[in-house]
Amino acid sequence: MRFIMGSETEINGYDEIPYGVASSQPIDINVYNSNLPLSSNGVCVNNNGDDHSTILSSPVTAVTETDCVSYVPVCINENDVIEGAKQILIAIRSHWDLKFVQFKKFTDGITNKLIGCFYNPPTFCCNKIACTNIANGYPDVDDLNNVVLIRVYGNKTDLLIDREKEIENIKLLHSYQFAPSLYAIFKNGLAYEFVPGVTLNPDNVLQPELWSLVAKRMAEMHRIVDAKDASKPMPPMLLKKMERFFDLVPSRFSKAQLHKRLEGTFLPVERMRQEFAQLYKRLETLNSPVVFSHNDLLLGNIVYTQDLQKVTFIDYEYADYNYQAFDIGNHFAEFAGVDTVDYNRYPNREFQLKWLRVYLENYLLKTDITVDEIECLYVQVNQFALAAHFFWTIWSLVQAEYSTIDFDYAEYAFLRYQEYLAKKDEFLALNYQN
Repeated sequence: MRFIMGSETEINGYDEIPYGVASSQPIDINVYNSNLPLSSNGVCVNNNGDDHSTILSSPVTAVTETDCVSYVPVCINENDVIEGAKQILIAIRSHWDLKFVQFKKFTDGITNKLIGCFYNPPTFCCNKIACTNIANGYPDVDDLNNVVLIRVYGNKTDLLIDREKEIENIKLLHSYQFAPSLYAIFKNGLAYEFVPGVTLNPDNVLQPELWSLVAKRMAEMHRIVDAKDASKPMPPMLLKKMERFFDLVPSRFSKAQLHKRLEGTFLPVERMRQEFAQLYKRLETLNSPVVFSHNDLLLGNIVYTQDLQKVTFIDYEYADYNYQAFDIGNHFAEFAGVDTVDYNRYPNREFQLKWLRVYLENYLLKTDITVDEIECLYVQVNQFALAAHFFWTIWSLVQAEYSTIDFDYAEYAFLRYQEYLAKKDEFLALNYQN
């Protein structure tokens, strides 16, 4: 998702909210088996349509994600997310005294809103747990079970994102230890596990000890994760998702000033659709492998845990089978940042060749990677980076119409499309002959 848990220029930015005031009323919750599909209201159903939910008269104290995930029938008002977060905690952490919960609003999201809920009971207050870790921007906790992240979906983002598929992806990827645990689902969001660490930024992503971890982790995900029968090739999501985005771009934006700003470059959208169709036809000839991909690996979606020397990918809203080169090319394009975009940060050829060698060693599970293998992937990645620019251009146009987040989506659309045009001829001129 286009959410930066910690800003790409400022680590884990947040607004601090005072300790909560306890609420008295418990919330009935549904508990459903995580192996069964969800109906539209979040209740688990089998293939015969039978309701398998169990209505509880009081909140459960713990939910094991391997067996079930709780559904909380609450819709959080995006203008009062702290109060909504309390309602979720009453349901899924009934043993917490809300007087000792500290709420942090992470401030850098451009799709959703994220709240960190840190439980600091008084027995620990004399210890470091009551203190704020300035380097990371959140309180130190001895037990990560005392932290819950609550994500509130942005307005109408369900037009762009298949939320049931997102939940399936989180559970799938958690089974492979690629994603945090999912604690609960509510009407307009999720509650899930906190991953300690710092998010990457345009500076630290260039450090060899960090980018090599990212290359290895992405290679492992592409090689290992398999959501379906491996004997049946899965179609890449790119074309279908782009068609969905194009269909959502209005012929006339609801705000007259916004429409005037965008129409000369982007409307009628059919012209953009034809441009992408020509690009896609070219990219198909590259024969990039189709793998299970993150598809939104901006720097803020990578958390580095120094003690473990590990990176964790977060926010799998767009995860799906897709072209390998798209996932890598999109990641390289995100080196430019989001808050302050600078495409001079796009990694140069020397950096990319080193990165791609580490990736291929871990994807192919061999050390004798040839120059030809690296050069082939280099061409694929840079040409698919063009598709990534196009993808987020059209996404931005949809968000400009519907989102209530305070972000200039129109400007971001211009930035991505201008970079696509600036690099189009150069990248499409790259070629590789085996």
